[in-house]
Amino acid sequence: MDYNRLAELLYPDVKLTPEEIAKKYPKRQLKEGAKVTRFGPSPTGFVHFGSLFPTIVSERLAHQSEGVFFLRIEDTDRKREVEGAETDIINVLSTYGVKYDEGVTLDGEKGDYGPYRQSDRNDIYRAYAKDLVQRGLAYPCFCTPDELNSDREKQTEEKITTGYYGEWAHCRNLSLEQVEEKLNSKLPFVLRLRSNGSNEHKIKFTDLVKGTIDMTENFIDHVIMKSDGTPPYHFAHPVDDNLMGTTHVVRGDEWLPSLPLHLQIYSALGFRAPKYMHISPLMKTDGDSKKKLSKRDLGAGISYYVSKGYPSKTVKEYIMTLLNSNFEEWRTANPGAPIEAFPFSIKKMSASGSLFDFNKLDDVSKNVISRMSADEVYNLYTEWAKEYDMTMYNLFSENADYAKKILAIGRGGKKPRKDITVWEDMREYVSLFYDELFKREASYPEGFDKEDIKTALSLFVSTYNENDDNGAWFNKVKAICPEIGFCPDMKEYKANPDLYKGSVADVSGFIRIALTGKVNSPDMHEIMQIMGKERSLKRINEAISLL
Repeated sequence: MDYNRLAELLYPDVKLTPEEIAKKYPKRQLKEGAKVTRFGPSPTGFVHFGSLFPTIVSERLAHQSEGVFFLRIEDTDRKREVEGAETDIINVLSTYGVKYDEGVTLDGEKGDYGPYRQSDRNDIYRAYAKDLVQRGLAYPCFCTPDELNSDREKQTEEKITTGYYGEWAHCRNLSLEQVEEKLNSKLPFVLRLRSNGSNEHKIKFTDLVKGTIDMTENFIDHVIMKSDGTPPYHFAHPVDDNLMGTTHVVRGDEWLPSLPLHLQIYSALGFRAPKYMHISPLMKTDGDSKKKLSKRDLGAGISYYVSKGYPSKTVKEYIMTLLNSNFEEWRTANPGAPIEAFPFSIKKMSASGSLFDFNKLDDVSKNVISRMSADEVYNLYTEWAKEYDMTMYNLFSENADYAKKILAIGRGGKKPRKDITVWEDMREYVSLFYDELFKREASYPEGFDKEDIKTALSLFVSTYNENDDNGAWFNKVKAICPEIGFCPDMKEYKANPDLYKGSVADVSGFIRIALTGKVNSPDMHEIMQIMGKERSLKRINEAISLL
């Protein structure tokens, strides 16, 4: 077979050579040990939680080692491309603080190793495809989809491995004359890798997460260029990763069965393969068992977390708890440190997969929001509310200082308040401060005389002074107790409860329900300072009138 002649028949317009291409992609000048990683999404759908998971691993590996993390859009499957998906990918990375050094941006491309869209790299793939043909490592296949389906059905009936190999590889040994005849007849063709593997041989491979793995060698002549002249993922990513200097590939373990093929392609191209990390999928509980968290599951889509109001920091921190078992211990010891300061380690990753737990996510979110300043909460919340709750956006925007005073309650210190889990909770949390939102939800405890409650509230109103500090404020609450037969001292009350109608805690509870409409609320003295004397006392007087 004259392989040079075959290559010219298949790719007469391809003049670019691999040697010429390689000169445009010089070796990266990075310090020893620096890693080059990438996120290579296909714009065939919107970003879901499962794809954010390995992406953060890639980003951490690169930036912790002072390497490079880049975004490559793998858009060779144009038929399945979803409008707006590319923009969504870029926006999600920005929202969740996953910074990349090179790649596709909303304003074009940045970096010296592009193009960073595979659809713009077809001349490169065709050059390498032609080179493989010239070296007798690839050949054209003219089999029709019906013929391939028929063979697959026969293989299934015979209970043998399905695929294009051995006696089923009908075009593997076509003569040059036969190929030329078919081309002259305008028959479409795909290009297949001429595999030199055997199903009787094993390869040994070390995965950075799963350890050493024995796998059957690839023996199937897979398609490396489709009939439309574009490459599938199997061929495009080895070419791109080699030229772009990728050192580590992080991907889901659904790609593990394809690894022997990918290693074989690297070998055929004369490239050194990168190190691979195959991450087990996120799991969810399904009754008494576990199953993979799919794109369709509640919470799998990133848009779900945005609409619910989970801060991006929350999602990122939760992912880190799934990736490294020691993250929570580190966070407890370093509550104010940026997440980038955490020493992420491949060795701390689970090889069996992590269980997605909404309750755990909520706990993480409460902690993350509690550590934020009032200004940060205000800015992030109003940004969310502008899209998802215009009523709240308008209320907060009309008087930002007032809103920030509310948000400042209980912040700072070793034990900050944890009232807010997601931004959706904000409306309920601040409702007592806004007359437009205020509702009386709680009832006074049973067993207390209404007249005693009225008297307690009236006495509180008559003695209230907005200039009192917290101590003076509470002393006045205590002073109400003897007037209605309640005990002002909790120790005394616990020792002799039968001598009193109730305690100072009960009187405080009456005031709390009258003022806030709730049984539980932040510090009442602080609430009244924020609301002001007139509004606070009006609220309590309204409560008295309802008794």
